[in-house]
Amino acid sequence: MNAQAWHWQEKGEPESLVLKETWLEEPDEDEVLIQNTFIGLNPVDWKSIVAGHPAWEKDHVPGVDGAGIVVKTGAAMNRIPLGTRVCYHASMVENGSFSTHTLVKGNALLFVPPNVSDAAAAAFPCPSLTAWQAVQKIPVLSNQDVLVNGAGGSVGYFLTQLLIEKGARVYVTASEEHHDELYKMGVFKAVNYKTDGWKDLISESLHGKLLDVVFDSVSGLSAAGLMDLLGYYGHIVSIQDRVKQNPLRAFTTCISIHEIALGAFHKFATNQQIANLMADGEKLLQEIGNGKLSQRPLKIADFNQLNLQLQEMKNHTSSTKYVVKV
Repeated sequence: MNAQAWHWQEKGEPESLVLKETWLEEPDEDEVLIQNTFIGLNPVDWKSIVAGHPAWEKDHVPGVDGAGIVVKTGAAMNRIPLGTRVCYHASMVENGSFSTHTLVKGNALLFVPPNVSDAAAAAFPCPSLTAWQAVQKIPVLSNQDVLVNGAGGSVGYFLTQLLIEKGARVYVTASEEHHDELYKMGVFKAVNYKTDGWKDLISESLHGKLLDVVFDSVSGLSAAGLMDLLGYYGHIVSIQDRVKQNPLRAFTTCISIHEIALGAFHKFATNQQIANLMADGEKLLQEIGNGKLSQRPLKIADFNQLNLQLQEMKNHTSSTKYVVKV
């Protein structure tokens, strides 16, 4: 069938994406065809467009997050009724969500509860499942002193809520505009990461203690620079990148280094691990629906403005979550 989709041509700015007709094959037996109603935009989208991807060729359709209804199913997926509302995180090596229709593996769908809008569902998968995977790296969080570096972004914002829900004492870095809201959530201390000596401010608020866990959503280099805040057998979770080399001396604090890569589940996770992740995601969607967890405010644009919205997202740091209505 024919669909309208945004196509990548070569390494360049997001605004260089081209909107044109694309052809979709019938779903394989393990796939479903989603008619997208909303598309979620994420930093990984524009970063991949700028840098390119080893698996991409000209006219690849980018995009990892989307929401919509099931309109066709493969033979092994006919248990899923047509018209079912779903959201999904697409594999980056396949044509993705920047389209009116997307083919998705049937085992990688999140079923959307009635009290969650399609726009909220499209904004959910990448940041929220990333935050959830980060939390799962740590065996004990109750009464632990935890830092979230970059709590103002969509991942850090959701992560902060999950940590507070699990009983952690949460310290964060974020721009000043977010501090009041973060304190209302239950954060112990919020500092502006642009302030000189902000690490000292965190240390002072700990009254001589060291942190048990650091979640860094900035970069691997940033994560490595925060290891001195961790105490014996602490954990550092690098969300945006990986720590390539431990800068600390061996046999000292013995910290554990964790990396997060949500998109890797498409290739490396077992079927049971994927099923568990989807089930966990659906529980989180329920908590969004009943108001227990919240998302960043949504900025909604039309499908024909997708490339410009992605360009704006790249050029301007914002506390809003960009979604596109198809």
